[in-house]
Amino acid sequence: MDSIDQRARSENMRRIRSKDTLPEVEVRQLVRSLGYTGYRLHRKDLPGKPDIAWIGRKLAIFIHGCFWHAHGCKEGIRKPKSNKSYWLPKIERNRHRDTAHQAALKAIGWRVLIVWDCERRDKQSLSKKLLRFLS
Repeated sequence: MDSIDQRARSENMRRIRSKDTLPEVEVRQLVRSLGYTGYRLHRKDLPGKPDIAWIGRKLAIFIHGCFWHAHGCKEGIRKPKSNKSYWLPKIERNRHRDTAHQAALKAIGWRVLIVWDCERRDKQSLSKKLLRFLS
């Protein structure tokens, strides 16, 4: 990879945020439109820092990018084209960490929901999933 490609890739990676991403914002808007408020964001005192958490109700929602967390959808099964020796183990570590965080939350009495990036395209289906979890 030449230096121009490396700079472009580096700049692209720098723009990827971990908080307040478009999928997170859209899911939060949908949750509010369903009448659920009073949640907290990215609680550092909880395993995995859930994207959305209702402390008193012990409910946690994680919003995962399909590629970064290896979802079974078309985007999630896509493999990186470059630097595979770094990215494939990184994505596998993400999966193991996700599993550990969910188990830790469940062990302390929390219910956990994963919302995949691909699910937010079908708002009606996602609304039903959120309602089942939150009610």
